[in-house]
Amino acid sequence: MKILVIGAAGMVGRKLVAALTEAGTVGGQAISSLTLADVIAPPPPGGTLPHTLVAADLSLPGVAEELISDRPDLIFHLAAIVSGEAEADFEKGYRINLDGTRLLLEAIRRNSADEPYCPRLVFTSSIAVFGEPLPAVIGDTHQHTPLTSYGTQKAICELLLSDYSRRGFVDGVGIRLPTIAVRPGKPNKAASGFFSGIIREPLAGQEALLPVDETVRHWFASPRSAVRFLLHAAALDTSRLGAQRNLSMPGLAATVGEEIEALGRVAGPKAVALIRRVPDPVVAKIVAGWPQAFDAQRARELGFVGETSFDEIIRIHIEDELGGAIS
Repeated sequence: MKILVIGAAGMVGRKLVAALTEAGTVGGQAISSLTLADVIAPPPPGGTLPHTLVAADLSLPGVAEELISDRPDLIFHLAAIVSGEAEADFEKGYRINLDGTRLLLEAIRRNSADEPYCPRLVFTSSIAVFGEPLPAVIGDTHQHTPLTSYGTQKAICELLLSDYSRRGFVDGVGIRLPTIAVRPGKPNKAASGFFSGIIREPLAGQEALLPVDETVRHWFASPRSAVRFLLHAAALDTSRLGAQRNLSMPGLAATVGEEIEALGRVAGPKAVALIRRVPDPVVAKIVAGWPQAFDAQRARELGFVGETSFDEIIRIHIEDELGGAIS
């Protein structure tokens, strides 16, 4: 099986590549080669799998055609700019998040003109496709009502994925990721970044800024779960999806206050004391329109599994990023 990972230099992309390299198989099929692409050259994977590293911008003409020229059997499309950046730079958001996806789908379609070609395409969407007015718990049939440019871009891509799958050009699975926490490394431009920051920084003995009220409720999963979602989608029997190719992933609903309580249970009051409240009305406005909870029944019935407590999410971060120890 030949695999292409677009967005392989990102946090989830790197973890996905590590999991692929360690397993050497997907859905019982041996991996024969990996092509890893991003706007900057992804780091080389460990292990012995043959691999190619590509620095390329998917939104530029001809790039998608080159990336799929050897007809990968499985494509993970993770490449995107995050919510805050897409909202701040309208043109860049649509160019990267929408145009890049459309160019990829079109390159695949045109590649099959002379000889049949229909790869499995796993696309990372977002719960930002939903916005107010919202029920307390969002069901699988709730319509798209995005309130941000990022959410709109992801919603359009979901529709494209379904249509190109319906026409037999790709075998697509779209997974709406919860907000991923705790994200390792430095803060990014995502409006949701503080959800990780108020855990990550205190665990490292650093001050964290909280821009919203502690009553804000949101939907979470760990980076470990994000990788599991991707791998499960890659091996899924898509005949079970029918025409509905996009799925809301399981997660955990928690308020910011419950996050902080979990931090206190896991790391103690000194960690909690490092959180400083600095209200940011711009971030608060964006977050206020986001979903708070999902039932994710369809995804669970298809075998997707997430965390059940925020304590578990914090402990996963400690295990995976801090070597099981807190500074």
